[in-house]
Amino acid sequence: MPDAATPPTPPPPGGSGSAPGPSRQAVVAMACAVVARPDLWWTALGAVRRLAAPGWWWSRPHLPLPAGRLWAFRMVTAYGASDQVPDRSDVIAYLEWCRSTAPAGGRWAAPTPPTAPGDRRDPPGSG
Repeated sequence: MPDAATPPTPPPPGGSGSAPGPSRQAVVAMACAVVARPDLWWTALGAVRRLAAPGWWWSRPHLPLPAGRLWAFRMVTAYGASDQVPDRSDVIAYLEWCRSTAPAGGRWAAPTPPTAPGDRRDPPGSG
């Protein structure tokens, strides 16, 4: 059992992928696309949370950026090269898709209790 005074060990360098993550230009372009759409701010925060490399806080630039290999894969599949900057319209389309496929009520919505067939209450005059 580790000693309580021992600080946690950071992940090894390159553990989240040896390829570089998004460039500064890509981060700025994506941020500018999102800033212009306040209706997508919460969706963007959720996407950042899902895509951030595990243990991102251990290495510079201490931002929740995607792992290098994930970023490279997404850029190659979308644009044909890993060093591309996403188009503003693609960032917005992705976030709108994320929002449209999110569960109704969001993550923190109270669960709806299941109903048995006999528990259903029909409105008066419906049958």
